[in-house]
Amino acid sequence: MVMKFAKKLSVHAAAALLMAAASASAYSAPKTVLVLGDSLSAEYGLARGTGWVALAEKKVKAQKLDAEIVNASVSGETTSGGRSRLPALLTKHKPGLVVIELGANDGLRGLPVAAAQANLKAMAEAAGQAGAKVMLVGIRIPPNYGRDYSEKFYAMYGILSRELKAPLVPFMLEGVAEKTELFQPDRLHPLAAAHPTILNNIWPVLEKSIKAK
Repeated sequence: MVMKFAKKLSVHAAAALLMAAASASAYSAPKTVLVLGDSLSAEYGLARGTGWVALAEKKVKAQKLDAEIVNASVSGETTSGGRSRLPALLTKHKPGLVVIELGANDGLRGLPVAAAQANLKAMAEAAGQAGAKVMLVGIRIPPNYGRDYSEKFYAMYGILSRELKAPLVPFMLEGVAEKTELFQPDRLHPLAAAHPTILNNIWPVLEKSIKAK
């Protein structure tokens, strides 16, 4: 009788320990933030650790936020390229939040706005199906292909944000785009000195998104 009771007790104790371990694991694992961007997030032409994503990582650590940032940005990336790469990234990193900073290269090449919008929407839906929330980072492009095209391109982000109910940074280069002294010689890629301002534009939305349950 005593042995039977002890055995029963040990089974319950083991079950309790397993549940406690699972619970601790669920709450102690940091939220993975996957940044899917182009050269503006991939530190093109910059020393490693000086771009806005690296600065965001430092801020996350300084504020002791329960998050780990994975930068999967690639210079030259388009919305089409991001869409094709995302499934493997979702499987590998299992993010809780996906920050999509794409579209600039589509706009600079004059690619159809409808195609870019469809790609961004598909990425957001894929992230959602994988259990991740989505945050959009918008960009304005020069009027190389006419004012109508550039305005439609910029408006695309707001349309998607409302449709997907995804938080949006309207223009990541706010306070930078008009200052030529903050750009590399190509006039397209900001210098390291501009990236704290870029982070200031992105951080309020990113911080809120990280903290969201």
